[in-house]
Amino acid sequence: MAPQRPTIALAMGDPAGISPELTAKLLSLDDVRDAARLIVIGDRRVFDEGAAIAGLTLDLATIGRDAAIPDDDAPVFIDLGNLDPADVQRGQATATGGAFATENFRRALSMAVAGEADAVCFTPFNKKAMRYVYEGYDDEIRFVSDFIGFSGAAREFNVLGSLWNARVTSHIPLSEVASSITADGIIAELDLTDTCLRAAGFDQPRIAVAGLNPHAGDGGNFGSEEIDVIEPAVKRAVAKGINAQGPFPADTVFLRAKSGAFDAVLTMYHDQGQIAMKMMGFDRGVTMLGGFPFPICTPAHGTAYEIAGQGVAHIGASREALLLAARMAVSAAAAKRAEVLPLSRAV
Repeated sequence: MAPQRPTIALAMGDPAGISPELTAKLLSLDDVRDAARLIVIGDRRVFDEGAAIAGLTLDLATIGRDAAIPDDDAPVFIDLGNLDPADVQRGQATATGGAFATENFRRALSMAVAGEADAVCFTPFNKKAMRYVYEGYDDEIRFVSDFIGFSGAAREFNVLGSLWNARVTSHIPLSEVASSITADGIIAELDLTDTCLRAAGFDQPRIAVAGLNPHAGDGGNFGSEEIDVIEPAVKRAVAKGINAQGPFPADTVFLRAKSGAFDAVLTMYHDQGQIAMKMMGFDRGVTMLGGFPFPICTPAHGTAYEIAGQGVAHIGASREALLLAARMAVSAAAAKRAEVLPLSRAV
């Protein structure tokens, strides 16, 4: 029996960038609509303006913010009526834009928490705009954790096709990276990476671990973190059943991963992996927030203020984000069914 299509809550992102036209373009793709039932959240007027910019006319049912979601399989737009397009300052980060994106995202997360959606996606946010309305906004990990009351381990993953990038440290100053790397931290990230890859359909994920220092320390000549911290952590992870290898020099490990030697690379800090992944496929990269009770995906690129309103925004990364969320939602549903079936039926 074919798996049931998951429901994905799709929150419109920053209205001053390319998010409105990307949202509209997603609704026009047959493979996206085949992969999941989409519930789009935002302001219909802003969406329609984005569709016009993209040169699209879409047949999409609309309901009010408090209306019940139709019990069918068709896409639907929840119109929060939360932004007049006349108030959008295209190409600028504003509190108005931040409030719009924040409210849409909260509604999408609430739906997932309530079981009304199997996954959440959003078109690009602008962190400066978000900080105008959410004090101390660092990234989506903190926002989601605060909003749904989540205290577990969660992390950003960058995904490019079948290659994933995880990281031990993320949005911290480079000067604090070395002192923040611990064996326990590396093992925790390897464990989360292994779990998320399996949820995405990898049976035995192969994870390469990058070193911190040039040439992975060159045997201690350029730093001892590889010898003292990283290699012992990898050995402990392997003993737990995780298929990890390393540490490898960070300037060559992605070449091996790109050729198919690994499914994921665990890097030690943000740009160590981000630069490599974006160079290989900026217009296809996905950011997946892993560790939460449901998948959360978004394109890895930003709001592209410089091309907003021109109708030239590339849909590739947004498409990949939604298709990944759909696959992970299907996998999660299958795992839950296997847990409740008698053993003889679940085999």
